[in-house]
Amino acid sequence: MNRSLIAVVAAGLTLAACEGFKEALTAHVDVAARAEGQELSVERLAGMIGNTDFPISTEFARTVSGLWVDYQLLGHAAAAGDSLKDTTRLDKVLWPMIAEARVNAFHDQMLAASPKYDSTANEARYGQGEVLAARHILFRTSPDMSPAQKDSVRRRAEATRARVTGANFAQIAGQTNDDPSAKQRGGDLGLFPRGMMAKEFEQALLGVQPGQISPVVETQFGYHIIRRSPFSEVRGEIGTAMQRRATQVADSTFVAKLEAGANVQLKDDAPKVARAVVADLDAHREDNTVLATTKIGNFTAAKFARWVRIFPAQQQQQVQQVIAQAPDSIVGQFVKNMVRNELILHAADSAKVPMDPQQLAQLRGTFAQVVGNAWTQLGIAPAQLADSAKTEQERERMAAARIETYLDRLLANQAQFVPVPTEVSELLRDTYDWKIANAGVERAIERARRIRATRDSTRAASRPQSQVPLGPGQEGGQRPSGGPQTPPPATPQP
Repeated sequence: MNRSLIAVVAAGLTLAACEGFKEALTAHVDVAARAEGQELSVERLAGMIGNTDFPISTEFARTVSGLWVDYQLLGHAAAAGDSLKDTTRLDKVLWPMIAEARVNAFHDQMLAASPKYDSTANEARYGQGEVLAARHILFRTSPDMSPAQKDSVRRRAEATRARVTGANFAQIAGQTNDDPSAKQRGGDLGLFPRGMMAKEFEQALLGVQPGQISPVVETQFGYHIIRRSPFSEVRGEIGTAMQRRATQVADSTFVAKLEAGANVQLKDDAPKVARAVVADLDAHREDNTVLATTKIGNFTAAKFARWVRIFPAQQQQQVQQVIAQAPDSIVGQFVKNMVRNELILHAADSAKVPMDPQQLAQLRGTFAQVVGNAWTQLGIAPAQLADSAKTEQERERMAAARIETYLDRLLANQAQFVPVPTEVSELLRDTYDWKIANAGVERAIERARRIRATRDSTRAASRPQSQVPLGPGQEGGQRPSGGPQTPPPATPQP
């Protein structure tokens, strides 16, 4: 649309208007972001980030730009009387929660149709080690111990092993134990799956029968005395643990069949594309580059970006950092995990699992409440704007001005942060016109560094000098007038 508009304007230009057109282009270049008629100039962004004490970085500049866009779009919606409650738009951005609810319902439906778990064999399966339970006494060692010190710890462990029995194990473990959390529970570690503990620990545990006590065993943490809990002590918990394990096995089997049936094929350049996507999620909203092919359709960069955007901001940053440095094999597996999500959603769609109407209404209501709270905290709720502005244009100007004032106070640590949840940001950006210009942001960063340098230099120059005489080479010292100068200390000679 912008290209067509420029073409129309250019067609009507005369030679005399060329200079004006050049000025318009130059002004556009100096814009870091825009949001429905409001513009964030490079100079304004540079001043916002340069006059703070936060480290100047691309990440920080883009965060500030993104907040400015979201706040201004919130202001535009309030001024225009858009309640953001249109269900078609709303359900589109609530899709992660809706999808999760439908998948959970689909999962419950699958479990209801699956054969009932037989609990009569729990004791036999527990004895075979499908699920483990133990108590232990730890005598901790550390890498900096001498052989004599370690031998002393081992001898203490051996002496304790000689006097523990099934009857007194919990008592002694509660008195003598270098594992603080287990010590409080008489050494009890509870139930845990195979593969969770250190290899030497698990081998020693499986080497005894339920109710028996192992010899002293050494792991990286020190020396252990382990008692494998008898079935009678875990009978009440074992059924739940076994049922959970059976469900996990069934889920893993289902997903494996789903992936095999969909014939998921990862593209060779998928890791490279994935890294580009997470580096700039907004730039890939409409990117149809294929990362993987499946029988239900192509998994594109846009779909991948959509999945990553549902992570909270902190987790998104972690994803960006990990994917930027991880080998292709790890990045490829992450992409496959997102493909798996698509396959599960497709399976729920095929099963025609409906969304609970009451749950959907609750989601929509929570969204409306979040928007209303943000409007009120920013001072741009429709009622707040209507009190002082009659026309939509006046309300628009007032909302924009209040947001600029709020951002200045926020960056000066004088205002409480008003978060804009991902779903609200998605709805605003899908509905209204906005843009973050990467080139403008980078220019703002350059200017912000100059602003910061000037500010710091001014602060240093205006700082009162110390009246305490300092040695040569030390800054801030002002010697009393007159009197002898202190000679530099003599340099020690070999």
